[in-house]
Amino acid sequence: MKKIAITGLLCLAGTAFAQEELKIGAIVTLSGAGAAWGQAMLYATELAAEDVNAKGGLEVGGKKYKVKVVPYDDKYQAGEAVTAANRLVFEDKVKYIIGPVGSAGALAVTPIMDKNKVVMLTLGFTDKALGKDKPFNFRPNLTTMETSQPQINWIVKAKNIKKVGGLFPNDETGQQIAQDLEKAYSKAGAQLNAKEFFERERVDMMPLLTRLMAKGVDAIELDGNAPGTAGLIVKQARELGFKGFIIRSGGPATPEIVNVAGNTATNGMLVNTPINPANTAVKAYSDRYLAKYKKRMNGFSPAFYDGTHMLFQAMSAAGTTTDTEKVRVALENIKDFKGILGTLNWTGAEVYGAAHQISAPFYIARVQDGQEVIEASCSLTECK
Repeated sequence: MKKIAITGLLCLAGTAFAQEELKIGAIVTLSGAGAAWGQAMLYATELAAEDVNAKGGLEVGGKKYKVKVVPYDDKYQAGEAVTAANRLVFEDKVKYIIGPVGSAGALAVTPIMDKNKVVMLTLGFTDKALGKDKPFNFRPNLTTMETSQPQINWIVKAKNIKKVGGLFPNDETGQQIAQDLEKAYSKAGAQLNAKEFFERERVDMMPLLTRLMAKGVDAIELDGNAPGTAGLIVKQARELGFKGFIIRSGGPATPEIVNVAGNTATNGMLVNTPINPANTAVKAYSDRYLAKYKKRMNGFSPAFYDGTHMLFQAMSAAGTTTDTEKVRVALENIKDFKGILGTLNWTGAEVYGAAHQISAPFYIARVQDGQEVIEASCSLTECK
């Protein structure tokens, strides 16, 4: 009897101290042109999970959860994203997903997320990614919709830009960004008067660039292009003799562009960046990222590191990891979150119909010898 009692007590003790697991899914691009963005998102999630696991796990409702990140490569393709979403939701039983990277992927998986009440933090730039009809979708990064007008106002005035040409991917992301930029340049007093669309697999941009240059553009816009593709555009534009400004209004990718095009071709580029080199918290995160993953941090990564920590805070505030309705409401109600990027709040109700878009500081930088030099600090209303 004593032996049975002791065995029973040991089993109860083992159960009491067993740590539960919390799975966070990641539908991210880990191969191909968008891999730098997908890796930035995945590594951010892993580092945020590492933070809470180092403290014994995420405390929710009196329990400690060990966070496990479950990633799948969507290869920047909507069909692959749907396959990954189904696997994560129905096989891995996740209730929280980071990704997808692309707009097409984000739109493709949203019905699965909504039907199964899965909270999703997506990068997708399309304005259709958020809305009242998509209550579980959130976006922790800024998009062209938020950043284009204030920074283009500043660039057009400071650099006397009149005519702009742009090469855009022929998909949901590229079409949305081209539309946003055309409006922003027009409002700022310039024209996006030359646009070329191409399939993402394309590598020979010279015929498209030749047509842009023939229209007398004094700047080329890179927004919407994956980092590797943007690097090819810069390299080939300079090889064709283009001497004007090269602008990237969104989508941080400077290290990858410099890696492809080189320092000389990229000197003088004007780029949107969410990172101020003077931000010591981001610098520490960047150093940690480099030490762990042996590569320079992509600028999207801090946004998803902060976003994942906001998600963890929402679970703790809601007191549950399983009732995603409560977690969704708790995430919506987070105010003045102190992230490594600064003080963060949700915005976007007027534009998207739901305040699920992050508001964060951002900057305009000039690229010099492979590094970003801040030229202007921006809010959602102005750059100065």
